[in-house]
Amino acid sequence: MSALEVLQAGPQALLQDRGRFGASAIGVGRSGAADVAAYELGSRLVAHGPGRAALEVTLGGLVARVHGSLTLALTGADAAASLDGQAVPHAAPLDLGDGQELRLAMPSAGLRTYVCVRGGFDVTAELGSRSTDTLAGLGPDPVSDGDLLSVADFDGAFPNVDIAPVPLPSTGRTVLQVTPGPRADWFADMDVLHERVWTVSERSNRVGLRLEGEPLERVEARADDELPSEGMVRGCVQVPSGGQPVIFGSDHPVTGGYPVVAIVTARDMDRAAQLTPGQEVVLRWRQ
Repeated sequence: MSALEVLQAGPQALLQDRGRFGASAIGVGRSGAADVAAYELGSRLVAHGPGRAALEVTLGGLVARVHGSLTLALTGADAAASLDGQAVPHAAPLDLGDGQELRLAMPSAGLRTYVCVRGGFDVTAELGSRSTDTLAGLGPDPVSDGDLLSVADFDGAFPNVDIAPVPLPSTGRTVLQVTPGPRADWFADMDVLHERVWTVSERSNRVGLRLEGEPLERVEARADDELPSEGMVRGCVQVPSGGQPVIFGSDHPVTGGYPVVAIVTARDMDRAAQLTPGQEVVLRWRQ
């Protein structure tokens, strides 16, 4: 059986697939890949279809040695990958042989790179998923230096695409489209939500993308009101008492007690997953 030995895990490396479905009633969120489109592209490039575990690498830094032979693709943030010191292409299937070493540098744009191996990483599923949920503590442990990640066997069709010409994450101001949330009427002037330029906080993670800027103000009648906990989904724009919005990510809690003023579209949540601290964000009502 082939495997990938992790020599250096970098700042954060997590095993992720499409996530856990249908468990919200027992308090378990979906989790899964933060940038779903990048994860699914990698699955297509190695021709094993969606649902198999990939490695989500945050801010590069991964060094890994191949045992046996395997086929992989790197998607999401372009981390300037090299194989035995030679540069290799992004978003393209790569054949790796025994003993070769893969290195990922820090991405020049974007945050998360996906290492998708043909067959997927062979780890135990919990509640139908091999995803690491950083909030609930479910799934495999975060990947550490010295881990040996076995690759599952797969006998399907071989990859037939040389490279996928997809746009890379932006380094500049990013516009995220939103739809109105259920508690938009709690705030005085919702037009300011999309008129203001927000900055991604360094306190952001897979649970939530924290935005910093001029606080949103509640209408006077709701100034001291509290909400009972309500169901939350990926993309909820929740506004705590300080008025600084938080966009819930893949490992969001299943309930929350602060008002939700908007929902980021599913497509733009993939873009939000690649935003880095200090990057500017504008929220726009979807046309």
